Amino acid sequence: MNYLVLDKIIKDALLEDIPNDDITTNSIIDDKSICSVDLIAKEEGIIAGCKVFERVFHILGNVQVKFFKKDGDKVLNKEKIAFIEGNTRNILMGERVALNILQRMSGIATNTNKYVEKIKHTKAKLLDTRKTTPNLRILEKYSVKVGGGHNHRFNLSDGVMLKDNHINAAGGIKNAVRLALENSSFVRKIEVEVENIEMVKEALECNVDIIMLDNMDLQTSKKAIELINGNALIEFSGNVCLNNIKNIAELGVDYISVGALTHSSKILDLSMKNLKVI
Repeated sequence: MNYLVLDKIIKDALLEDIPNDDITTNSIIDDKSICSVDLIAKEEGIIAGCKVFERVFHILGNVQVKFFKKDGDKVLNKEKIAFIEGNTRNILMGERVALNILQRMSGIATNTNKYVEKIKHTKAKLLDTRKTTPNLRILEKYSVKVGGGHNHRFNLSDGVMLKDNHINAAGGIKNAVRLALENSSFVRKIEVEVENIEMVKEALECNVDIIMLDNMDLQTSKKAIELINGNALIEFSGNVCLNNIKNIAELGVDYISVGALTHSSKILDLSMKNLKVI
């Protein structure tokens, strides 16, 4: 993970939470005080973001973190997953920022893993989307990978994806693909979003690399997959949830993208407990 980007995220979060001083901590805790505290899991899940959690306290200084788990490991309810020791003021100042990030990342990894387990018997790969929290994409997409998923485009510079509004603005799939081929690098794959069988046929005529079946029902998707017949990679997207992803994967698609991995995952409940002044 890029520490230049990571440190900016952490420093911005600390500045948001501590614009001047921690007036509560500084009024009751001596600046030379040393303490220890445990990081406890309050529910079962997949941990992600250990190095980020640790980095918060390294930036604040004079705090050491020892994890008993690594990213991708399963944690159990009431399990002790790390031990923190150092300057009491810095531990208390960094507690909320460190926990917020770790809980968010672990929640995404945990939710992603649930989806991955549903489709592991198929060839389909689970993808995230760009539906991420502004300025936290690097952390959220990393968490998807920790949970067993795969990253789609990281940003708009990563690949050519012609969605409905692009197609409408260009006057149709054929013209949109033609313009993309003329004006983007030949090393870029071209993906086209389609909503019906006629659009599938048009995309195939353009020899695109990836066809995204957007919000199609299973019956129409099955017809589309038969029509594509291996002439393009197939991604399914739209209204995918834990209840239907198994049926979608079993159609034989190559990829399934799920925005909910990053925009709707519940945090994993974690807490710093048992603080003791040394």
